[in-house]
Amino acid sequence: MRQSRRSDQRGKICVPIVEATVGRALGAMKEANALGDLVELRMDYLKRPELEPLIDNREKPIIVVARRKDEGGKYQMAEGMRLGLLKKAVDMDADYIDVEMRNKRSFVQALMAHRAANNKRTRIILSFHDFQGTPSCEDLQKICDRMIHAGADVVKIAAYAQSWEDNLHLLSLIPYAKKRNQRIIPICMGEHGKMSRVFAPFMGIDWTYASLGNGRASAPGQLTVQEMKELWRRLK
Repeated sequence: MRQSRRSDQRGKICVPIVEATVGRALGAMKEANALGDLVELRMDYLKRPELEPLIDNREKPIIVVARRKDEGGKYQMAEGMRLGLLKKAVDMDADYIDVEMRNKRSFVQALMAHRAANNKRTRIILSFHDFQGTPSCEDLQKICDRMIHAGADVVKIAAYAQSWEDNLHLLSLIPYAKKRNQRIIPICMGEHGKMSRVFAPFMGIDWTYASLGNGRASAPGQLTVQEMKELWRRLK
């Protein structure tokens, strides 16, 4: 029966945890472990960010995020606190950390140096967000190239779709990145961007993002896990 359910799924699903307290986050992690393949800990949603109890209770691969407020973060963190939190995630062997490309170069380099100095295998997702619109295909490729050159293990580019065609711009990055042997997660946000979230896994991306339920999304246009799986089942 388990194999049958898995065969309905076209890709992996990462479930964001967007709770304000550690206790609620632990409860949400139990839900996410049962429904998804990865768990994204949005530390910027926590009023008192504590990594230890969350990482200690992981059952699925963990992505640790301390998002900047100007790129969709919930609460403003001092840069020193954000850097310290992400370094601690590396020390605790988080599977991934998500770092904004628009950070100062020294911020990203400090994390990469910390990983190397401590011989850790945490992979670094370099992310780019545009909440106003979708750049042109040429500009998206340039952004992707900069992130590759910066040493990203995974490139994540999220842009707000103003039209259905914007989905094609983001999805075109998948073959572009594949030719460069680069892992990439392209996402269109907003109502018009849902298409990219559903179809990108068919094109070979590592995972897509889906929420635990209505009102628990980490970005505009994010489908729920149940909606995503049902759409994949119907497309099959």
